[in-house]
Amino acid sequence: MKKTLATTIVTAAVILLTATFGFAEYAATGTANFPFFQLGCLIVGGLIMVSLKRKYEKMYVGEVVGVFALYTILMALFTNPVIEAVKTMVS
Repeated sequence: MKKTLATTIVTAAVILLTATFGFAEYAATGTANFPFFQLGCLIVGGLIMVSLKRKYEKMYVGEVVGVFALYTILMALFTNPVIEAVKTMVS
């Protein structure tokens, strides 16, 4: 029961972080320049994290959610709107 609850919590966090990324990128770029590759990488990374949590019981839920949150931030940094904003700030 504990293993199922922990996996459910990690899955909910992955879905919420992925949905937040998708909404933020849609609001920033619209449909024309939506970063589908980064969204796909985020989904695959989430699936890997959930499967690792399911396989290794000694991983804490907070660790997995934290790692996925950092991964989401990393994916967001390499999207076109963020890169354009950094270019504008530097020049």
